[in-house]
Amino acid sequence: MKLTGAAATRYFAKPDPDRMGLLIFGADAMRVALRRQEMLKALLGPTAEEEMRLTRIEASELRRDSALLADAVKAVGFFPGPRAVFVEQATDGLTDAIAAAVKDWHAGDAQIVVTAGSLTAKSKLRKVFETHQNAYAIGIYDDPPSREEIEDILKRAGIAQMTPEATTDLHNLARALDPGDFRQTVDKLALYMYGESAPVTPADIHACAPATIEAGTDDLLNIVAEGRANELGPMMTRLTGQGIQPVALAIQALRHFRALHAAASDPGGPGAGIAKMRPPIFGPRRDRMQRQAQSWGMFRLEEALQILIETDLTLRSASRTPQMALIERAFLRLSMMARR
Repeated sequence: MKLTGAAATRYFAKPDPDRMGLLIFGADAMRVALRRQEMLKALLGPTAEEEMRLTRIEASELRRDSALLADAVKAVGFFPGPRAVFVEQATDGLTDAIAAAVKDWHAGDAQIVVTAGSLTAKSKLRKVFETHQNAYAIGIYDDPPSREEIEDILKRAGIAQMTPEATTDLHNLARALDPGDFRQTVDKLALYMYGESAPVTPADIHACAPATIEAGTDDLLNIVAEGRANELGPMMTRLTGQGIQPVALAIQALRHFRALHAAASDPGGPGAGIAKMRPPIFGPRRDRMQRQAQSWGMFRLEEALQILIETDLTLRSASRTPQMALIERAFLRLSMMARR
């Protein structure tokens, strides 16, 4: 049988010990691995490997010995408790070996758990599990985690209270990060909030979110967009010392001011424009960009974009003008425009 959506999420958290087995497949190996880990831990408990109640078989081993899976399923364990045999990175080429073990399975045997990459609807391996009355097949796709999945991750991390704004930011972050990175961020947030009785705020989310390589550039762009011309020189000196290239600065500036322009020109206002952006912008950075968009306005932002585009074209041309001086001059012009 095939499970999807919320039913699949619930099954990962509470698998049926009486089932013959489960196939988990998907193009994203990290997503598949996380779900497999969750399911096996819920089915067997945290000490299954130490108690030899979990047998791992790689696809290459099963190709060499097609009876390996059937033998492992029938093997009697030394410790009491549920058992499982896990086949990793299976393909349709292993269908016969897996189908033989499935056909010979009886109540009391070890449960068969198989992971695979992307499988088409016509996949022979999928049909083995989807057509079996006592097995499940679950596809893992690149969709962002659902609200139910996020709540489950937060519950397991011990995070119970969040402000509505922080909840929105965390959901946006879940759409922007890979599943493994998102879970690590939630674990980091749980440690960050350890011993705190107050609910999680957007500032807490921002403090625990992964740092980006553009952090120094973001500081520079905020200086320019907010008209703090007196801080521009020292920041440019620091970035030059870090090896940041003028063209890279121009690209980041164009990206930032285009985002401000999109926000400022949105019919629903800058707040609505910021909310539509992908990847999502959240926390203090969202509020800051919203203020910048409101301060500049759509028409002045169009002037700013024209300056940046001309500067970028000059940087990419054969001009002998010192490139770092050229981009700094453009930033200075913009910072003075922001004061109007």
